Amino acid sequence: MDVRNRNNVRVSGRADGPVVMLAHGFGCDQNLWRLVLPTLERDFRVVLFDHVGSGRSDLSAWERERYSDLDGYVEDVLEICRDLGLGPVTFVGHSVSAMMGVLAAAQEPEYFAGLVLLAPSPCFIDDPATGYRGGFSATDIDELLGSLDANYLGWSGAMAPVIMGNPERPELGEELTTSFCATDPDIARVFARVTFLSDNREDLRRVNVPVLVAQCSSDAIAPPEVGAFVHAQIKGSELVTLKATGHCPQLSAPEETAQAIAAFAGALR
Repeated sequence: MDVRNRNNVRVSGRADGPVVMLAHGFGCDQNLWRLVLPTLERDFRVVLFDHVGSGRSDLSAWERERYSDLDGYVEDVLEICRDLGLGPVTFVGHSVSAMMGVLAAAQEPEYFAGLVLLAPSPCFIDDPATGYRGGFSATDIDELLGSLDANYLGWSGAMAPVIMGNPERPELGEELTTSFCATDPDIARVFARVTFLSDNREDLRRVNVPVLVAQCSSDAIAPPEVGAFVHAQIKGSELVTLKATGHCPQLSAPEETAQAIAAFAGALR
């Protein structure tokens, strides 16, 4: 399998710059990073890709067994790093991709100069026994997945604006809805379970590379308590709260998001 074709890998920016690798979340593709590119490409070599099953990835590469948990996606990330041979990268993982970065850096830290965990969540489900707040009860997630299974297109239209936030800018929710609806429903159902049922809280302590946790000031999907938890679990990590609201700051506040990424990645030189 040609890794670059499989994941629709694109490389842009400064040929001699430090490498920043951007990984999108559930229901999205690399196009959602387009507004941060002008800032990042000035100083960095930027790697974009689509997770298998998303965007313009090779759909023939999708296998339910491989992508039924985060491990398949993590191996894809590592294979892209090996194939490109661009040296240690600053991996920017949005939402569920943040945990892919955590797992990849824990397994093979030599490929990573650092991690930017953008609107991360190691576990979406509340855990009353430990006091952890993920933002959703187990019943909430069961209902969310049941609704997705029953009518994916209807679920997309209802949930995308909630995920995006910024109701005063409906065009943002409409773009996310379009992105969700472009995903094959059968693949989306599997990826949704990977996203909303994974629990990577214990994996956070395995990370030994520099980490920036970038959370939004208001986020219905990953509330501030989640970012604080991730920061507390990763020794030496930095925590920044963006003024951006919603779960997709690369769209709602691209300049602020790009500046946070650039400042962190630039300091790792």
